[in-house]
Amino acid sequence: MGIELQNHQSHHEEAGPTEEPISRWLINTPEPPSMWQELAGYIRTNVLAKKKHRRNNTKNSSSNPVYSCLKSVFPILSWGRQYKLNFFKKDLMAGLTLASLCIPQSIGYANLAGLDPEYGLYTSVVPPLIYSTMGTSRELAIGPVAVVSLLLSSMVRDIQDPVTDPIAYRKIVFTVTFFAGAFQAIFGLFRLGFLVDFLSHAALVGFMAGAAIVIGLQQLKGLFGLSHFTNKTDVVSVVSSVFHSLHHPWQPLNFVIGSAFLIFILLARFIGKRNKKLFWIPAMAPLISVVLATLIVYLTNAETRGVKIVKHIKPGFNQLSVNQLQFKSPHLGQIAKIGLISAIIALTEAIAVGRSFATIKGYRLDGNKEMMAMGFMNIAGSLSSCYVATGSFSRTAVNFSAGCETVVSNIVMAITVMISLEVLTRFLYFTPTAILASIILSALPGLIDVSSALHIWKLDKLDFLVLIAAFFGVLFASVEIGLLLAVGISFARIMLSSIRPNIEALGRLSKTDIFGDINQYPMANKTPGLLTLRISSPLLCFANANFIRDRILNSVREVEEEENEQEVTKENGLQVVILDMSYVMGVDTSGVVALEELHQELASNDIRLVVASPRWRVLHKWKRAKLDEKLKSENIYMTVGEAVDVYVRARSTSHDLC
Repeated sequence: MGIELQNHQSHHEEAGPTEEPISRWLINTPEPPSMWQELAGYIRTNVLAKKKHRRNNTKNSSSNPVYSCLKSVFPILSWGRQYKLNFFKKDLMAGLTLASLCIPQSIGYANLAGLDPEYGLYTSVVPPLIYSTMGTSRELAIGPVAVVSLLLSSMVRDIQDPVTDPIAYRKIVFTVTFFAGAFQAIFGLFRLGFLVDFLSHAALVGFMAGAAIVIGLQQLKGLFGLSHFTNKTDVVSVVSSVFHSLHHPWQPLNFVIGSAFLIFILLARFIGKRNKKLFWIPAMAPLISVVLATLIVYLTNAETRGVKIVKHIKPGFNQLSVNQLQFKSPHLGQIAKIGLISAIIALTEAIAVGRSFATIKGYRLDGNKEMMAMGFMNIAGSLSSCYVATGSFSRTAVNFSAGCETVVSNIVMAITVMISLEVLTRFLYFTPTAILASIILSALPGLIDVSSALHIWKLDKLDFLVLIAAFFGVLFASVEIGLLLAVGISFARIMLSSIRPNIEALGRLSKTDIFGDINQYPMANKTPGLLTLRISSPLLCFANANFIRDRILNSVREVEEEENEQEVTKENGLQVVILDMSYVMGVDTSGVVALEELHQELASNDIRLVVASPRWRVLHKWKRAKLDEKLKSENIYMTVGEAVDVYVRARSTSHDLC
């Protein structure tokens, strides 16, 4: 005989004659807040509450609300009041050390970006000064970086060739920088930092490694002193260009100078790693290399023997570039797209570097303020002849090792670079391009993180596939293709797990009320005549509703086939399917229809569908669709354990009656 689950009776027996059955608590829950109520709650919690907090702080500390608002925008007003002289001594040394590394790197990165050398130095002046007033990281060193320079060079070239019209190219770069800053500021203002997370750690590791190899191959032009070289960034074009260029006349002195100082810089870095107290040696090595190489070329007239030199660097401070922004360009959409990509790459690198050093120092980095600071510094940079700036890992490590206490080290660095623009530009006329290539090449090993790649391989093979896609995409196609492949595979992985979620068969762990996946816990006990399944998906929607319904029905058929093989009688066979929906946060129309069809299909086979742990919004949708009337309240339970206990009691009562 069949088993009738006397839910109400059982619940009344447990709760008492005057108490409401527990299952009714689920059915009688109030409606969840609407979208507009949630929006109002978000504003009340995240905006008004903060204003109230600021007002309270103002009452306690200052009666000036303007000053309180300024402190929230410019953190320097808060920590600057506690700044001490002994902090400045450390920041001064760190800033000078930072400048010694920043000056040669900035010139090299400007060349990589397709700009004149002074624009790299400009980018090391205005953005660090703006960031120093608005940023929350104490160690982050701001300026041009290799990856963003390559990104701009490879993508802006599709719009304008820097060789044929360098002025038009430069104007587009400034406009891209403005859009990058605008996007970064918008991300921070509206708390859209999650957009940066679309570029996963694995994608970033692969992208950085691929970009490092491409950058390294492109430096062969400066290292060999080649005149004929490709503008493309894929490895096939670069390597073939190197071989073709070697058939043209070239001077080996460029290679001798570049290789000699590359060995010197790498040797200095090795010494610095062996003895942390000698951190200043690898930090000073690039500047020493530039000075020595420039003196050698100047004293020996090596430029007359084929050694390529930087030549003219425009002296003076940053020039205003407001009138150079191309907002009426026919390529404005493409420029904005490059700005968005640059914004995300720059933010990802800066926040990753900043957080890692903040963790070491034991303080918290404010992600939204960081995005605002990055945005405003790049907007200001675009108006003062700078291109996209961000936090540099190599320079931040030097800044940290030099003992910086605050972002005053960035201010010292910017002032030092500003003075260098006025004083040293004539001296840098004779700087060989080979030494700039060597400085960039020496910085590239830090971008190739082999240990992280191996860790990702051991941890998650699908994440490693994202890494490989980004790596080979950048290496054999372009920077843009590499990023698109990495993000595309990451999205596909998310979509696949959402469209094809697991349906787990559950069993009770002995002497507990815990129900676990029987594949994970083989010792879990199954209850005869009962199949407990859990939907491992946060959504039951159009993308996966039919798949979930079919998987549940297949599980039921498999149980029935096993029972037929074991010749189990109908009375002892499968009679109830309990569906654990504790993971399902939301359901749409397709999900409701699929659940209704599942209920009807099981009912036609004399099998009852019982739902356990439905969430608030799911129940609300069922009420609107009147599915709760079809399932009936006695088939809805607070927990899986409650549903199983009711079934077991009903089964034992049925056997007693028989």
